[in-house]
Amino acid sequence: MTKTEQLIAEFDKYVMPTYGRLPLAFVRGAGSRVWDADGNEYLDFGGGIAVNVLGHAALTQVLLEASSKLVHVSNLYYTEPQGRLAKKLVELVGAPGKVFFCNSGGEANEAQFKLARKFGNGRYETLTFTGSFHGRTMAGISATGQEKVKHGFAPLLEGFRHVPFNDLAAVANAVGPKTAAILLEPIQGESGIKPATPEFLRGLRRLCDEKNLLLQFDEVQCGIGRTGNFCGWRSIAPDVVPDSISWAKGLAGGFPMGAMWARQPYQDVLGPGTHATTFGGTPLACSVALAVLEQIEKAGLMANAKALGDYFIQCLKTVPGVKEVRGIGLMIGVELPVESKPVLLKMAEHGLIGVQAGTHVVRFLPALNVTRAEVDEAVEKFARALA
Repeated sequence: MTKTEQLIAEFDKYVMPTYGRLPLAFVRGAGSRVWDADGNEYLDFGGGIAVNVLGHAALTQVLLEASSKLVHVSNLYYTEPQGRLAKKLVELVGAPGKVFFCNSGGEANEAQFKLARKFGNGRYETLTFTGSFHGRTMAGISATGQEKVKHGFAPLLEGFRHVPFNDLAAVANAVGPKTAAILLEPIQGESGIKPATPEFLRGLRRLCDEKNLLLQFDEVQCGIGRTGNFCGWRSIAPDVVPDSISWAKGLAGGFPMGAMWARQPYQDVLGPGTHATTFGGTPLACSVALAVLEQIEKAGLMANAKALGDYFIQCLKTVPGVKEVRGIGLMIGVELPVESKPVLLKMAEHGLIGVQAGTHVVRFLPALNVTRAEVDEAVEKFARALA
């Protein structure tokens, strides 16, 4: 047996089979490269599913420095890094508000669900969209507009209804007396990289203002600079401002962290005792996130994501066998006429890592500091795999 096969055999013996894993076992990474247990090198354009915004092994120094000072003290007390990070996130959104910190995208969306119900004061319904994905908690799968995540978990949490994406008339018709909020991903990720239209986002804002509803954005995958703007929706309709936003994935560059921002006048709806988390917003996590955001700004990585994303999309459109390319910045989906999982396996044979989305889409979510040479290499490897 190879070292990879040995690792997988032991893994399968003791780890619950909750993931459909590819037969790859990584042991080391640097920048946009990873190596498996047998020493094979891969160009990582999956990015931990939009998590590794600075690539691999980029956080060593801040982890060492921050962990030597303070790792955890609980949210019963104040810490400097959490306050600084909240201030930075509010500044990046560009609208007055406050931030709640947690550990993941699922938790960040849970905070949005509870914000909507507390705000609703008896109205408890949230409208979400077909093709959406909002996490793996019971509320998250109830909110998600994909039946495959719901099988075996009935009865689901009531209060969520799914309407067609990018169909403003359908949303308006669905609003009822129990509706409190509308939640959407400005760019749907898991179902195949499907952006909202500018008209749709602007129409939702108007509708929420007219009906006294919260407009909530799930930016767990499309946020943190991936589209060329810190907030993904600003790459679509920069004049729209939501009432709350969930973040995670790239927020701390691979260190577990999530957050929810809520704007005035909803920033204090969740008061003491209404929501909490043990590990959210630790001094260590917040220090890492601050370092990630500083590097994104200092190195001009949002501009890099926009420029290289545009270039990558144009190159992918020339690859024989591609049906359609969709995306904004470095959040890109390539739709194929064949199922994508076998293609991902063939890509790995050529030393390229991507991520599946839906059944026929290969997703590319590389680090924001990816280079043009690496994009060219990825296109060449992808073309060879398809051929």
